[in-house]
Amino acid sequence: MTLYPKLILDALSTVRYPGNGKNLVEAEMVADNMRIDGMKVSFSLIFEKPTDPFMKSIVKAAEAVIHAYVSPDVEVTITTESRQAARPEPGKMLPQVKNVIGISSGKGGVGKSTVAANLAVSLVKLGYKVGLLDADIFGPSMPKMFQVEDARPYAERIGGRDLIVPIEKYGIKLLSIGFFVDPDQATLWRGGMASNALRQLIGDADWGDLDYFLIDLPPGTSDIHLTVVQTLALTGAIVVSTPQAVALADARKGINMFTNDKVNVPILGLVENMAWFTPAELPENKYYIFGREGAKRLAEEMDVPLLGQIPLVQSICESGDAGTPVALDENTVTGRAFLQLAAAVVRQVDRRNVELPPTHVVEMKK
Repeated sequence: MTLYPKLILDALSTVRYPGNGKNLVEAEMVADNMRIDGMKVSFSLIFEKPTDPFMKSIVKAAEAVIHAYVSPDVEVTITTESRQAARPEPGKMLPQVKNVIGISSGKGGVGKSTVAANLAVSLVKLGYKVGLLDADIFGPSMPKMFQVEDARPYAERIGGRDLIVPIEKYGIKLLSIGFFVDPDQATLWRGGMASNALRQLIGDADWGDLDYFLIDLPPGTSDIHLTVVQTLALTGAIVVSTPQAVALADARKGINMFTNDKVNVPILGLVENMAWFTPAELPENKYYIFGREGAKRLAEEMDVPLLGQIPLVQSICESGDAGTPVALDENTVTGRAFLQLAAAVVRQVDRRNVELPPTHVVEMKK
């Protein structure tokens, strides 16, 4: 029996790819590198992504139809290629990013996302290149805070991969799961789905060259935190708390989550948000609604820096709702507080990079 390409292609045209219903020849999945040597045939099958879920079953089906339709004596060698280059492995996803900072809180409602948004704006004001990832998968708030709720990021072919291009606002590169879900619907995802979405926003996006990559983490401790430390080597974490005793108890747990032996991410410091209330008409007055300097005492107790104390001023809330972070105006009390916070973060990151070795991604133990 003599083998020739048409025999092989006719056999392969009986295999359908489940993703689009087309057969392998129609879908142009058979590469033009077919080699025939006597009763030996070799060729490649091309898939869109290196992680294609049907890859193994399609290769087996292709071998089976050649044996069934051509001859059981054919020696078949099939290799696989992908049109899209593979996502870099954990720890190597953001080679052009100098510092990756997780912004965390032990509980919700302490203003963590507000701090993250305004810190990003203030770092840009200091002249740094900044990216901000809204990793609060179940309650994304950055699209509203930056007035980009209608933005829909697109993908661009870069270096053989289709990469999501972040939205740019106020000089910040921004991505949020909120861009990809209906804002009026609750996001009901299992942990694995949420983690996969987050890995895509990190590893399949064109973040480019950044001095600071801020990650607004969900409150508490969750699968999302684990996914982040298994995907990226964090420079450090910032923990946000109010002076309230209940918030401080949760902040303490948050610090322990990052500093335990398995995770081992340095704490850059604590931010005391809503440190006091200052009425706009009485800017010199301070009213300690949630207690006084609780986060300052916790920072001393746990031997971590207090990076800043942010006052509670009505304009913070109004500016966030309007999509114009209060830090845009450095002539306000809060604008100055956030600028001082950004300067403290820069100093602490520089110090951490001199005194401590690089963080490693957390390895999955099977």
